Amino acid sequence: MPPLREAVRAILLDPDGRVLLLRYDENGGFWATPGGSLEPGEDDTTATLRELREELGCDEQAVDLGVQLAERSKEHLVGGRTVRQVEKYFLARAGGSAVDPTRATQPDNIREYRWWTVTDLRRTTETVYPVGLADLVARVCDGHIPPHPVVLA
Repeated sequence: MPPLREAVRAILLDPDGRVLLLRYDENGGFWATPGGSLEPGEDDTTATLRELREELGCDEQAVDLGVQLAERSKEHLVGGRTVRQVEKYFLARAGGSAVDPTRATQPDNIREYRWWTVTDLRRTTETVYPVGLADLVARVCDGHIPPHPVVLA
């Protein structure tokens, strides 16, 4: 079995119920939620806020980090090695002014960022990860927070 890599991701919603996604070019191009792996000794909350700061220049004071909404497990290559990544998805809320990519310290391979409505997510022909994000965001925007994290594909 490949080594475990624990990761966190933020389902970052603005006051209008739009979710922020990042575009990457690798693997044919795709959109994904912000996040990354935990550093040694780091808890989920600290890691999620750090990733939002590093990737999007978020002001941590302006982000309301909420409950874990979902989880996903997948195998993929990291640094040429196969790992089994377990991702926890946390609800986060912030106004658009909390995000300032010019303050990002580790934008990695991010090519673009965009706020998406649920309708945008359902209509796009582009690849968006995780699968099932549109339905999850729609439920959250309707006030239905899952009592336990849902499993995403």
